[in-house]
This record gives sequence, structure tokens and C-alpha cells, in this order.
Amino acid sequence: MMKNHKLELLPPKIDYTLIIKEISEANRVLGSLNGLLTNIPNQSLLISPLLTKEAVASSKIEGTQATIEEVFRYEADGKSSEKDSKEQDIREIINYRTAIHIAIELLKKKPIGENFIKKLHSILLDSVRGTNKDKGNFRKIPVFIGKPGATIDNAIFIPPSAKELNDLISNWGKFVNSIDEPDVLVQTAIAHYQFEAIHPFMDGNGRIGRLLIPIMLYEKGILSYPLLYVSEYFERNRDDYYAYLRLVDKENDWESWVKYFLISIKEQGLDTQNKVMNMLDLYKSVKEKLSDFNSQYAIHLLDIIFENPVTSFRNIKTKINTNSYQTIYNLLDKFQEEKILIEITGGKRNKIYVFDELMKIIR
Repeated sequence: MMKNHKLELLPPKIDYTLIIKEISEANRVLGSLNGLLTNIPNQSLLISPLLTKEAVASSKIEGTQATIEEVFRYEADGKSSEKDSKEQDIREIINYRTAIHIAIELLKKKPIGENFIKKLHSILLDSVRGTNKDKGNFRKIPVFIGKPGATIDNAIFIPPSAKELNDLISNWGKFVNSIDEPDVLVQTAIAHYQFEAIHPFMDGNGRIGRLLIPIMLYEKGILSYPLLYVSEYFERNRDDYYAYLRLVDKENDWESWVKYFLISIKEQGLDTQNKVMNMLDLYKSVKEKLSDFNSQYAIHLLDIIFENPVTSFRNIKTKINTNSYQTIYNLLDKFQEEKILIEITGGKRNKIYVFDELMKIIR
């Protein structure tokens, strides 16, 4: 039977000469992305939809089936069109997004470490399927990683024993917070592998580990906001993602894993940059149309639908400061006439509106 994996303490020895090209390219792309983020006045408008996209992709790696449209629809009318399992998926995705927001606030008070990840874990598993898996606490029993239906006898990987967790996480936290590493992106790649290999929780390790990637880059000052999400790349190349992680397990091949990670950072950095520029262009073009609307609330509604591209009258009325429902209805009519919003329910009550041009960008 396979034994618990014996993890070496960080830092490992890395041959930087084998990955210098990937280090340079990934850092250049993130520098360009950060320059774009730093110079836009309305960061918050871009954060919500792209954050939801990342939450969907990271959760999908773990088996959830909900789409980004279904998440936005659920938030618009408070219910899922599917059965309970899909609603559970959506709640897990929303928890992931909430955990990133909380992580940003936590960084003002504490470093990334044991208490930090336990807090994020408790948020991630709040009132969802993993609730019975000791949320916010390290596991106390052995676990193993394998294909569906696998037993410990044919496991792919058996993480370190529970009694080793405190020492391993302490070492991991010191490494994450070190300012002596030659390159932050390589440091982040190493930290991601080590966290996944430690596997400190009964459930949710993959999502916490991926969530920490943009948070580390933000905390280290590489990004002015953690608006880089690599889960889409990992989900699209899921077999490669796990294969490169396993190369470190089996052969101590850090360089191949780090190279793969840097490529994912570069590709998603370019993709994020492209999406942000397209979103800014869309915002500008729609805003120009609003000058003819003769409404003081028009730009406010535009901001609302940028943050929530699927929305409802009920949601809008809580965010626009007017007692006149007719004012909101008139504004929604104008947005539909200009094909900014599309009403998708077809009923007279509980209407749902979609900002389709934005959805095309972030899908």
C-alpha cells in the first residue's frame, strides 16, 4: 500500500536557468496588466463579473456544473431553475467569490498563514455540501487522492499525516511571507504546489489553493487588485494541471511544474487584459448613448448592470435612490430600446434583464 507522501520543507532548489524565459514573459504580461488596472477609474465595475468567472472555473475543476449565467440568474431572482444540486453548486461558487473579498480585508490585519487559510475555508464551506467536513479546521484523519471510487490501496497520492500538518503549514506560511525569494511568480508556483500536497483540510483544498494565487500576487504588490484568475486555464487543461503537480510528487521535478504555472499566468494575464480592455470599451460606448436619456439615474443603472449583468427590477430598486418605481421602469424601457438590456422571462412580473454584450465578453 502507498505510504503518506514525505514532503520536504520549503524552499526547494530550483534551477532558474531552465525557466528564465517563462519568468520573463509572465512578469512582463503581469506588469502590463497591472499598468492597465492601475490607470482605470472604475476597478470595482470590472471586479465582480470577472471574479464570478474565476469562482465558476475553480469550482468546476472540483465537479460543480453551474454556469456563470446560472450564478448571475440565481442572484437576480434568488432561486435556481434547476434542482437542489445545482443550487448547491451556485452557493459554493458565491462562497468562493465572498472568500476572495474577505481575503483582501484580512490582509490588512494578518499575513497569509494558518489563521488566514482557516478563515477562508470556513467561508468557502459555509452552508454547502462540505459543511460536515469540519470547516475552518485542519483534518484530523488520513486522506487520499484518487479517481472516483478509488480506495487508499489504489490512490494516486496520499498527503502527509495529520500530525505533520502544523509544522508543514508553519513552514509554508514562512515561505509565502518571505521577501528573499528571487521571483514572486516562482514563489507563488511553489507555494501552490506545497499547499495542494499538504492538503490540510478534509475538503476544499483545491479551491483554497487556487484562490490564494491572485491573493499572493496582490499581497506581494505584483497586482494592484487580485484581478488575475488562472482557474480557467487549469480547468481547460485539467489533465496537464494535475500531471505537472504529480511530477513534483514522483520525481521532484519542480522546474516542469513551475514552467507550466508561469505559462498559465502569462496566458491568463493576456486573456484578463483583453477582457478588461473590451469591458472598458463597452462601458465607454454605452455611456455615450446615455446622454440622450435625460435621466440622472442612467449612469447609475449602467454601473449596476456592469457589476451584475443579469439583474431584476427588485435588485435595481434597492440600489437606485428613488421612490418612483415608474422612473426605474421608464429607464429600463430605454435600456431595452437601445438593446443594452434584454428581458428574458417574457412575463409581466418578476422580469429578469441581461446585459448581453457584457456576457459575451466574460463567458
